Amino acid sequence: MKKLMALMLVLAMTCSVAACGGKSGGQTEAPSEAQEGASGEEAGAEAETDAPAGDAEYVVGICQLVQHDALDAATEGFKDALKEALGDQVTFDEQNASGDPANCSTIVNQFVSDEVDLILANATPALQAAQAGTGTIPILGTSVTEYGVALNIKDFKGTVGTNISGTSDLAPLDQQAQMLKDLFPDAENVGLVYCSAEANSQYQVDTVQGYLEELGYTCKQYSFADSNDLSSVTQTAVDENDVLYIPTDNTAANNTEVIRNICEPAKMPVVVGEEGICAGCGVATLSISYYDLGAATGKMAAKILTGEANVAEMPIEYAPQFTKKYNAQLCESLGITIPDDYEVIEGTE
Repeated sequence: MKKLMALMLVLAMTCSVAACGGKSGGQTEAPSEAQEGASGEEAGAEAETDAPAGDAEYVVGICQLVQHDALDAATEGFKDALKEALGDQVTFDEQNASGDPANCSTIVNQFVSDEVDLILANATPALQAAQAGTGTIPILGTSVTEYGVALNIKDFKGTVGTNISGTSDLAPLDQQAQMLKDLFPDAENVGLVYCSAEANSQYQVDTVQGYLEELGYTCKQYSFADSNDLSSVTQTAVDENDVLYIPTDNTAANNTEVIRNICEPAKMPVVVGEEGICAGCGVATLSISYYDLGAATGKMAAKILTGEANVAEMPIEYAPQFTKKYNAQLCESLGITIPDDYEVIEGTE
């Protein structure tokens, strides 16, 4: 009897151990409400961290070479388009270099130090300074005529392929040459006036000279280093030619009054590359809307900042249309009749 009771006690203890082992190795207890709530909060926090922030804030540095109508309009269009896309998520650090390329470098270096999210380089010297200043922060150029020339890229195919892209203000130079021919068919000598410090001004006059010579004109280039010798160079060009051509040149755009004060009394017509210069000292232009160009750049910036596009893969964009415009006051002063398909520049009526 004692042996039987001992055997039963052993069997009972063995079953108890087996039952305990099965619970710890093969089952998982359901978490308590407190544990479940904590796990859910942690998972939510992790998901919030990993997801792209819809309310991210961006700082965009704007380096504009100089203040004049065309560049001002491009900057305004850029800001408006980016604000429309991102609202209060974007703020601007807007700086003007007062026409000095060295100031562009100083401005860009400060942007780099401040770790801005994107740089808008308005005009060629600003773009060149931005290229030298950073290889990581996305850069968008605007009011830049030819990116291959500006960035010293041989056989440029339309996409920079680095941290740089943007928009071009290049007008069809062959059509500008033809416009000059249509307006002044009896002229023989054309003076090409531009700032030698601007690489894209050189590019434009070299290109348009070829077209003008094909049309039968004799052309001569007149370059000025800066505003200090603009007056004397312009006077020489006026003395030696029948009509002048000025490309989209920032120094000329910032000094149209100087040019007009020499050309108008001499009855010298000036055909120019963009509307702002034409409003100041030109008679006619085939030009783009710089506001629209800036707005297109702003739309590119929004895609870059939100991760929708990679700046290295974005090709340079060009103005979709060009408009023949004329300075009504100056044309009347010089006795020039403009064809009906030209639009009057606002403010020159």
